[in-house]
Amino acid sequence: MDGRILIIEDDQELAQMLCMRLSLLGFTISLHTYGHQGLAAATSEPVDVILTAINLPDLNGLALCREISARWPEIPVVIMTAFGSMEAAIDAIRAGAYDFITKPFDINLLELVLTRAVTHRRLQESVKQLSKALEQTRSLDELVGESQVMQALFSKLLRIADSEAAVLLTGESGSGKELAARVIHKYSRRAKQPLVAINCSAMPESLLESELFGHVKGAFTSAHSDHKGLFLAANGGTLLLDEIGELPLSLQPKLLRVLEDRCVRPLGSTVEKPFDVRVIAITNRNLEAAVAEGTFREDLLYRLNVITVQVPPLRTRGMDILLLAEKYIELYASQQNKNITGMTNATAHKLLAYRWPGNVRELRNAMEHAVTLTNHRKIIPDDLPERILSFRHEPPPHQQGLPGPGELVPMAEMMHRYMHHVLAMVGGNRTLAAQILQIDRKTLYRKLHNQGDPDGPIPALFSGPFGA
Repeated sequence: MDGRILIIEDDQELAQMLCMRLSLLGFTISLHTYGHQGLAAATSEPVDVILTAINLPDLNGLALCREISARWPEIPVVIMTAFGSMEAAIDAIRAGAYDFITKPFDINLLELVLTRAVTHRRLQESVKQLSKALEQTRSLDELVGESQVMQALFSKLLRIADSEAAVLLTGESGSGKELAARVIHKYSRRAKQPLVAINCSAMPESLLESELFGHVKGAFTSAHSDHKGLFLAANGGTLLLDEIGELPLSLQPKLLRVLEDRCVRPLGSTVEKPFDVRVIAITNRNLEAAVAEGTFREDLLYRLNVITVQVPPLRTRGMDILLLAEKYIELYASQQNKNITGMTNATAHKLLAYRWPGNVRELRNAMEHAVTLTNHRKIIPDDLPERILSFRHEPPPHQQGLPGPGELVPMAEMMHRYMHHVLAMVGGNRTLAAQILQIDRKTLYRKLHNQGDPDGPIPALFSGPFGA
């Protein structure tokens, strides 16, 4: 465990034993005999947890704990006492202690207590910085994120914004694809011209054709006047085709011809009208699979995906989850005129443990739910939707049933399996997997290829989320 422990203990034999054992467990130790020395050290060096005895030569441990809590309330204090009574425990907690442990103690129990305290400290630190980070974080309009995958997305969106190439935005539902499309338009040379959007799954085929390509008066029974259609309405700007994977197969040849000829002929008309539009298409479907199934034209796919951009799912974005949660808490607290200042550590744990199948859209919904229901200054776990509260938190990989002695594998094999796991988690997108693994795409392909078929099955290693 990586953690910085400040020990204040005047029993030299015990102190040396603690230093030796805790150092072997991975903690960084700073040892002092006197309480005043410990206070001075806490002022001058980074500390995650303070472990102190009750009886010190110069200060009572409880008084020391009260002093630390007053100066540095964010630093957990663990008190060691030879008195295992309930009164001693109550006194320690009243003094502001995070936990207490009685002498003589089991070193494994002490490790558990200190590990919990370090985790508490680190998470508290992260949550505390979120409000500040909201002001300082790199963002692209409504797209917010400090994770590596989001920084890579920001960079790619800005690089392609000023081109004229068609863009296909892919990713799971609710991950922010439409926001990415609006960013592309805003930073393009077409920014002052219209951005026109249509959802290809939201209307019947006959109406969709008229909406896209337009019609003239009398083209059909209800055509009482001319309608120029969205390609002409977006002239000079950007046309956003949302849910392009749901476009009826019968309309796909006409859309392909319009994109290739850069002219549109409204229904009922014999005149073709030129247009100047950049097309951005959005889908949460695997269009290559749809091509194989015969539900999407391959030539249309090639026309739409000159540049493909994968918007990462929320579960791959790490601490962005808390960053976004704080943003939405602030938004809805302001809308509802509530004095809410963030979330508790326990709430942050719940949010980080959840899988977020609905991505950013689900997170936003959850925060509106929490802000609406809460009666507290901070969002607590009970304010969250039941699906998040009841979600089973997976233990970390080192507790997930690693292979037994007869199943141990080399590190190279373990890394190979993990690369396959990451690929599976991002739907096989190698570019996104390479970003998460912090290697370039060619290196990822080479590593997979060297181990056999890069598209082969995922080997089993863990019984938890890394498993097959």
